[in-house]
Amino acid sequence: MKKLLQKSAILLASSILLTGSLFAKEDVEILTVHHFLSSKSPLHTKFLLPWAKKLEQDSHGKIKIEIFPSMSMGGKPNELYKQVRDGSTDIVWTLPGYTPGVFPRTEVYELPTVHIGDAVSTAISIKENFDLIKEDYKSVKPLLVYVAAGNAIHTVEKKITEVSDLKGLKLRSPSRTGAWLIEALDAEPVGMPLPALPQSLSKKAIDGGLIPFEVFPPYKFHQLTQYSIEGKNGERFGTSVFALLMNQDRFKNLTPELQKLIMKSVDMNMVKKVAQIWMDVEEPGKKMQNASVGGEVIKLSSKSMDEFNAVGETVVQRWIKDANSKGIDGQRLVDEARKSIQSNSK
Repeated sequence: MKKLLQKSAILLASSILLTGSLFAKEDVEILTVHHFLSSKSPLHTKFLLPWAKKLEQDSHGKIKIEIFPSMSMGGKPNELYKQVRDGSTDIVWTLPGYTPGVFPRTEVYELPTVHIGDAVSTAISIKENFDLIKEDYKSVKPLLVYVAAGNAIHTVEKKITEVSDLKGLKLRSPSRTGAWLIEALDAEPVGMPLPALPQSLSKKAIDGGLIPFEVFPPYKFHQLTQYSIEGKNGERFGTSVFALLMNQDRFKNLTPELQKLIMKSVDMNMVKKVAQIWMDVEEPGKKMQNASVGGEVIKLSSKSMDEFNAVGETVVQRWIKDANSKGIDGQRLVDEARKSIQSNSK
Protein backbone atom coordinates (compact mmCIF):
# COMPACT_ATOMS: atom_id res chain seq x y z
CA MET A 1 0.00 0.00 0.00
CA LYS A 2 2.84 2.36 0.87
CA LYS A 3 4.54 1.73 -2.48
CA LEU A 4 1.24 2.22 -4.27
CA LEU A 5 0.67 5.56 -2.56
CA GLN A 6 4.22 6.67 -3.40
CA LYS A 7 3.72 5.71 -7.03
CA SER A 8 0.40 7.56 -7.15
CA ALA A 9 2.02 10.64 -5.62
CA ILE A 10 4.78 10.57 -8.22
CA LEU A 11 2.27 10.24 -11.04
CA LEU A 12 0.20 13.07 -9.58
CA ALA A 13 3.26 15.30 -9.24
CA SER A 14 4.32 14.51 -12.79
CA SER A 15 0.84 15.29 -14.03
CA ILE A 16 0.84 18.62 -12.19
CA LEU A 17 4.28 19.52 -13.56
CA LEU A 18 3.27 18.55 -17.09
CA THR A 19 0.02 20.47 -16.88
CA GLY A 20 1.80 23.47 -15.44
CA SER A 21 4.36 23.29 -18.21
CA LEU A 22 1.62 23.19 -20.84
CA PHE A 23 -0.17 26.14 -19.29
CA ALA A 24 3.10 28.06 -19.10
CA LYS A 25 3.63 27.52 -22.80
CA GLU A 26 0.07 28.54 -23.58
CA ASP A 27 0.48 31.68 -21.50
CA VAL A 28 3.33 32.92 -23.72
CA GLU A 29 2.16 34.50 -26.97
CA ILE A 30 4.90 34.10 -29.56
CA LEU A 31 4.49 36.67 -32.34
CA THR A 32 6.47 36.50 -35.56
CA VAL A 33 7.60 39.66 -37.34
CA HIS A 34 8.71 39.45 -40.97
CA HIS A 35 10.47 42.15 -43.02
CA PHE A 36 12.71 42.48 -46.06
CA LEU A 37 15.61 44.58 -44.74
CA SER A 38 18.81 43.14 -43.30
CA SER A 39 19.51 42.44 -39.65
CA LYS A 40 21.98 45.35 -39.75
CA SER A 41 19.45 47.90 -40.98
CA PRO A 42 18.27 50.76 -38.72
CA LEU A 43 14.77 49.29 -38.90
CA HIS A 44 15.96 46.06 -37.33
CA THR A 45 18.53 47.35 -34.84
CA LYS A 46 17.07 50.69 -33.78
CA PHE A 47 13.34 50.00 -33.92
CA LEU A 48 12.18 46.38 -34.06
CA LEU A 49 14.67 44.82 -31.64
CA PRO A 50 14.21 47.47 -28.90
CA TRP A 51 10.44 47.46 -29.42
CA ALA A 52 10.30 43.67 -29.11
CA LYS A 53 12.46 43.67 -25.98
CA LYS A 54 10.37 46.34 -24.27
CA LEU A 55 7.11 44.61 -25.16
CA GLU A 56 8.41 41.37 -23.69
CA GLN A 57 9.48 43.17 -20.52
CA ASP A 58 6.24 45.15 -20.16
CA SER A 59 4.20 41.97 -20.62
CA HIS A 60 6.31 40.14 -18.00
CA GLY A 61 7.19 37.53 -20.59
CA LYS A 62 3.63 36.91 -21.78
CA ILE A 63 4.59 38.22 -25.24
CA LYS A 64 7.66 37.02 -27.09
CA ILE A 65 8.62 38.56 -30.42
CA GLU A 66 10.56 36.56 -33.01
CA ILE A 67 11.90 38.76 -35.83
CA PHE A 68 12.76 37.37 -39.26
CA PRO A 69 14.71 39.85 -41.44
CA SER A 70 15.72 39.61 -45.11
CA MET A 71 12.54 37.72 -46.11
CA SER A 72 13.87 34.70 -44.21
CA MET A 73 10.32 33.31 -43.84
CA GLY A 74 10.07 33.15 -47.62
CA GLY A 75 8.41 35.14 -50.37
CA LYS A 76 9.17 38.52 -51.89
CA PRO A 77 8.92 42.02 -50.36
CA ASN A 78 5.75 42.82 -52.28
CA GLU A 79 4.09 39.73 -50.76
CA LEU A 80 4.42 40.85 -47.14
CA TYR A 81 0.98 42.45 -47.00
CA LYS A 82 -0.61 39.25 -48.27
CA GLN A 83 1.37 37.19 -45.75
CA VAL A 84 0.08 39.15 -42.77
CA ARG A 85 -3.43 39.42 -44.15
CA ASP A 86 -3.64 35.66 -44.66
CA GLY A 87 -1.90 34.81 -41.39
CA SER A 88 1.27 33.11 -42.58
CA THR A 89 3.04 35.56 -40.28
CA ASP A 90 1.68 37.52 -37.33
CA ILE A 91 3.23 40.92 -38.04
CA VAL A 92 5.04 42.48 -40.99
CA TRP A 93 6.92 45.68 -41.60
CA THR A 94 6.38 46.74 -45.19
CA LEU A 95 5.80 49.60 -47.60
CA PRO A 96 2.17 50.14 -48.64
CA GLY A 97 3.59 51.36 -51.94
CA TYR A 98 4.74 47.83 -52.74
CA THR A 99 1.10 46.75 -53.18
CA PRO A 100 -0.47 49.38 -55.48
CA GLY A 101 -4.21 49.77 -55.18
CA VAL A 102 -4.46 48.35 -51.66
CA PHE A 103 -3.73 51.58 -49.79
CA PRO A 104 -5.16 54.33 -52.04
CA ARG A 105 -5.73 56.86 -49.24
CA THR A 106 -2.37 56.32 -47.57
CA GLU A 107 -0.65 57.37 -50.80
CA VAL A 108 -1.43 61.00 -50.01
CA TYR A 109 1.50 61.04 -47.57
CA GLU A 110 3.91 59.84 -50.28
CA LEU A 111 3.24 62.78 -52.55
CA PRO A 112 5.86 65.38 -53.42
CA THR A 113 5.00 68.82 -52.01
CA VAL A 114 2.74 67.13 -49.43
CA HIS A 115 5.58 65.47 -47.56
CA ILE A 116 8.37 68.04 -47.53
CA GLY A 117 11.25 66.35 -45.76
CA ASP A 118 10.51 66.03 -42.04
CA ALA A 119 9.51 62.48 -41.11
CA VAL A 120 8.35 63.54 -37.64
CA SER A 121 5.76 66.10 -38.76
CA THR A 122 4.36 63.77 -41.43
CA ALA A 123 4.24 60.79 -39.06
CA ILE A 124 2.39 62.84 -36.45
CA SER A 125 -0.04 63.94 -39.15
CA ILE A 126 -0.75 60.33 -40.09
CA LYS A 127 -1.41 59.40 -36.46
CA GLU A 128 -3.61 62.44 -35.81
CA ASN A 129 -5.65 61.98 -38.97
CA PHE A 130 -5.72 58.20 -39.20
CA ASP A 131 -9.50 58.17 -39.54
CA LEU A 132 -9.04 59.69 -42.99
CA ILE A 133 -7.15 56.61 -44.22
CA LYS A 134 -8.41 53.83 -41.94
CA GLU A 135 -10.47 52.25 -44.75
CA ASP A 136 -7.18 51.14 -46.31
CA TYR A 137 -6.57 48.84 -43.34
CA LYS A 138 -9.85 46.92 -43.09
CA SER A 139 -8.14 43.56 -43.72
CA VAL A 140 -5.31 43.95 -41.21
CA LYS A 141 -4.62 45.49 -37.80
CA PRO A 142 -2.47 48.61 -38.29
CA LEU A 143 0.01 49.05 -35.45
CA LEU A 144 2.19 51.85 -36.75
CA VAL A 145 2.14 53.88 -39.98
CA TYR A 146 4.85 56.49 -40.56
CA VAL A 147 7.30 57.75 -43.20
CA ALA A 148 10.96 58.00 -44.10
CA ALA A 149 12.70 61.37 -44.27
CA GLY A 150 11.95 61.20 -47.96
CA ASN A 151 13.29 60.42 -51.41
CA ALA A 152 16.47 62.09 -52.53
CA ILE A 153 17.47 61.56 -56.16
CA HIS A 154 20.66 59.53 -56.58
CA THR A 155 22.47 59.02 -59.87
CA VAL A 156 25.29 56.75 -60.94
CA GLU A 157 27.23 59.32 -62.92
CA LYS A 158 25.12 62.27 -64.08
CA LYS A 159 25.13 65.46 -62.03
CA ILE A 160 21.66 66.91 -61.54
CA THR A 161 21.12 70.60 -60.82
CA GLU A 162 17.80 71.22 -62.60
CA VAL A 163 14.77 69.34 -63.87
CA SER A 164 15.98 69.13 -67.48
CA ASP A 165 19.07 67.14 -66.39
CA LEU A 166 16.87 64.12 -65.66
CA LYS A 167 15.46 63.78 -69.17
CA GLY A 168 15.71 60.23 -70.46
CA LEU A 169 17.31 58.72 -67.34
CA LYS A 170 16.10 55.38 -66.00
CA LEU A 171 15.31 55.80 -62.30
CA ARG A 172 14.15 53.31 -59.71
CA SER A 173 10.77 54.07 -58.16
CA PRO A 174 9.62 52.75 -54.76
CA SER A 175 5.94 53.26 -55.47
CA ARG A 176 3.24 54.19 -57.96
CA THR A 177 3.34 57.88 -57.03
CA GLY A 178 7.13 57.82 -57.25
CA ALA A 179 6.80 56.48 -60.80
CA TRP A 180 4.40 59.31 -61.63
CA LEU A 181 6.95 61.85 -60.43
CA ILE A 182 9.72 60.27 -62.49
CA GLU A 183 7.48 60.33 -65.55
CA ALA A 184 6.62 63.99 -64.91
CA LEU A 185 10.36 64.73 -64.74
CA ASP A 186 10.65 63.29 -68.27
CA ALA A 187 12.60 60.28 -67.04
CA GLU A 188 11.76 56.57 -67.18
CA PRO A 189 10.50 54.88 -63.98
CA VAL A 190 11.64 51.37 -63.12
CA GLY A 191 9.70 49.83 -60.26
CA MET A 192 11.62 47.55 -57.92
CA PRO A 193 11.91 46.78 -54.20
CA LEU A 194 14.97 48.11 -52.41
CA PRO A 195 16.93 44.82 -52.16
CA ALA A 196 17.04 44.57 -55.97
CA LEU A 197 18.45 48.08 -56.45
CA PRO A 198 22.18 47.53 -55.71
CA GLN A 199 22.58 44.95 -58.47
CA SER A 200 20.74 47.12 -61.00
CA LEU A 201 22.98 50.08 -60.15
CA SER A 202 26.20 48.05 -60.25
CA LYS A 203 25.32 46.71 -63.70
CA LYS A 204 24.23 50.20 -64.78
CA ALA A 205 20.91 48.76 -65.88
CA ILE A 206 19.44 51.96 -64.47
CA ASP A 207 20.85 55.46 -64.00
CA GLY A 208 19.75 56.05 -60.43
CA GLY A 209 16.76 56.04 -58.16
CA LEU A 210 14.59 57.56 -55.47
CA ILE A 211 15.72 56.47 -52.00
CA PRO A 212 16.41 58.09 -48.61
CA PHE A 213 19.97 58.33 -47.30
CA GLU A 214 19.29 55.99 -44.38
CA VAL A 215 19.74 52.92 -46.57
CA PHE A 216 23.26 53.91 -47.68
CA PRO A 217 25.17 52.12 -44.89
CA PRO A 218 23.59 48.65 -45.23
CA TYR A 219 23.46 48.69 -49.05
CA LYS A 220 26.70 50.61 -49.81
CA PHE A 221 24.96 53.01 -52.18
CA HIS A 222 27.87 55.46 -51.84
CA GLN A 223 29.87 52.91 -53.82
CA LEU A 224 27.18 52.62 -56.49
CA THR A 225 26.17 56.25 -57.03
CA GLN A 226 28.14 59.44 -57.44
CA TYR A 227 25.58 62.20 -56.94
CA SER A 228 22.72 62.71 -54.49
CA ILE A 229 20.25 65.57 -54.82
CA GLU A 230 17.99 67.25 -52.27
CA GLY A 231 16.60 70.73 -51.66
CA LYS A 232 18.52 73.57 -50.08
CA ASN A 233 16.81 72.98 -46.74
CA GLY A 234 16.67 69.21 -47.00
CA GLU A 235 13.46 69.12 -49.04
CA ARG A 236 12.72 65.78 -50.67
CA PHE A 237 10.83 64.50 -53.67
CA GLY A 238 8.02 62.63 -51.98
CA THR A 239 8.62 59.77 -49.59
CA SER A 240 7.79 56.18 -48.76
CA VAL A 241 5.20 55.25 -46.17
CA PHE A 242 6.10 52.42 -43.80
CA ALA A 243 3.61 50.21 -41.98
CA LEU A 244 3.81 47.75 -39.11
CA LEU A 245 0.77 45.54 -39.65
CA MET A 246 -0.67 42.64 -37.67
CA ASN A 247 -2.98 39.82 -38.65
CA GLN A 248 -6.49 40.73 -37.47
CA ASP A 249 -7.44 37.32 -36.10
CA ARG A 250 -4.14 36.94 -34.27
CA PHE A 251 -4.68 40.31 -32.59
CA LYS A 252 -8.30 39.54 -31.69
CA ASN A 253 -7.32 36.21 -30.13
CA LEU A 254 -5.00 37.90 -27.64
CA THR A 255 -6.34 38.80 -24.22
CA PRO A 256 -7.67 42.38 -23.89
CA GLU A 257 -4.74 43.14 -21.60
CA LEU A 258 -2.17 42.10 -24.20
CA GLN A 259 -4.04 43.91 -26.96
CA LYS A 260 -3.95 47.08 -24.88
CA LEU A 261 -0.26 46.60 -24.16
CA ILE A 262 0.61 46.23 -27.84
CA MET A 263 -1.33 49.32 -28.85
CA LYS A 264 0.24 51.32 -26.04
CA SER A 265 3.66 50.30 -27.36
CA VAL A 266 2.90 52.09 -30.65
CA ASP A 267 1.29 55.25 -29.27
CA MET A 268 2.07 58.83 -30.32
CA ASN A 269 5.29 58.85 -28.29
CA MET A 270 6.52 55.85 -30.27
CA VAL A 271 5.44 57.49 -33.54
CA LYS A 272 7.60 60.51 -32.74
CA LYS A 273 10.49 58.36 -31.57
CA VAL A 274 10.52 56.12 -34.62
CA ALA A 275 10.16 59.04 -37.05
CA GLN A 276 13.07 60.79 -35.35
CA ILE A 277 15.17 57.65 -35.73
CA TRP A 278 14.56 57.86 -39.47
CA MET A 279 15.62 61.50 -39.48
CA ASP A 280 18.77 60.78 -37.46
CA VAL A 281 19.94 57.92 -39.67
CA GLU A 282 19.97 60.16 -42.73
CA GLU A 283 23.18 61.91 -41.68
CA PRO A 284 25.53 58.89 -41.83
CA GLY A 285 24.36 58.20 -45.38
CA LYS A 286 25.04 61.78 -46.45
CA LYS A 287 28.50 61.67 -44.90
CA MET A 288 29.27 58.41 -46.70
CA GLN A 289 28.30 59.91 -50.06
CA ASN A 290 30.34 63.08 -49.52
CA ALA A 291 33.34 61.06 -48.35
CA SER A 292 33.30 58.60 -51.27
CA VAL A 293 35.57 59.06 -54.27
CA GLY A 294 33.89 61.66 -56.48
CA GLY A 295 30.75 61.52 -54.36
CA GLU A 296 28.70 64.66 -53.73
CA VAL A 297 25.45 65.61 -52.04
CA ILE A 298 24.04 68.47 -54.11
CA LYS A 299 21.81 71.08 -52.52
CA LEU A 300 19.52 72.50 -55.19
CA SER A 301 19.10 76.25 -55.48
CA SER A 302 15.76 77.76 -54.49
CA LYS A 303 14.99 78.37 -58.15
CA SER A 304 15.67 74.75 -59.10
CA MET A 305 13.66 73.47 -56.15
CA ASP A 306 10.73 75.63 -57.25
CA GLU A 307 10.92 73.92 -60.65
CA PHE A 308 10.89 70.48 -59.03
CA ASN A 309 7.97 71.49 -56.82
CA ALA A 310 6.01 72.69 -59.84
CA VAL A 311 6.47 69.23 -61.38
CA GLY A 312 5.55 67.66 -58.05
CA GLU A 313 2.30 69.61 -57.97
CA THR A 314 1.27 68.05 -61.30
CA VAL A 315 1.66 64.65 -59.62
CA VAL A 316 -0.55 65.81 -56.75
CA GLN A 317 -3.25 66.88 -59.19
CA ARG A 318 -2.99 63.57 -61.03
CA TRP A 319 -3.37 61.74 -57.72
CA ILE A 320 -6.43 63.80 -56.73
CA LYS A 321 -8.10 62.99 -60.01
CA ASP A 322 -7.28 59.30 -59.63
CA ALA A 323 -8.55 59.23 -56.02
CA ASN A 324 -11.79 60.96 -57.03
CA SER A 325 -12.39 58.27 -59.66
CA LYS A 326 -12.37 55.71 -56.84
CA GLY A 327 -14.91 57.61 -54.78
CA ILE A 328 -12.26 59.12 -52.50
CA ASP A 329 -12.19 62.85 -51.84
CA GLY A 330 -8.60 63.38 -52.94
CA GLN A 331 -8.59 67.15 -52.51
CA ARG A 332 -9.75 66.84 -48.91
CA LEU A 333 -7.01 64.32 -48.11
CA VAL A 334 -4.34 66.55 -49.64
CA ASP A 335 -5.63 69.65 -47.86
CA GLU A 336 -5.89 67.91 -44.48
CA ALA A 337 -2.47 66.28 -44.82
CA ARG A 338 -0.78 69.55 -45.78
CA LYS A 339 -2.51 71.47 -43.01
CA SER A 340 -1.55 68.94 -40.35
CA ILE A 341 2.03 68.55 -41.55
CA GLN A 342 2.47 72.31 -41.58
CA SER A 343 1.07 72.69 -38.06
CA ASN A 344 3.42 69.99 -36.76
CA SER A 345 6.53 71.27 -38.54
CA LYS A 346 9.35 72.60 -36.39
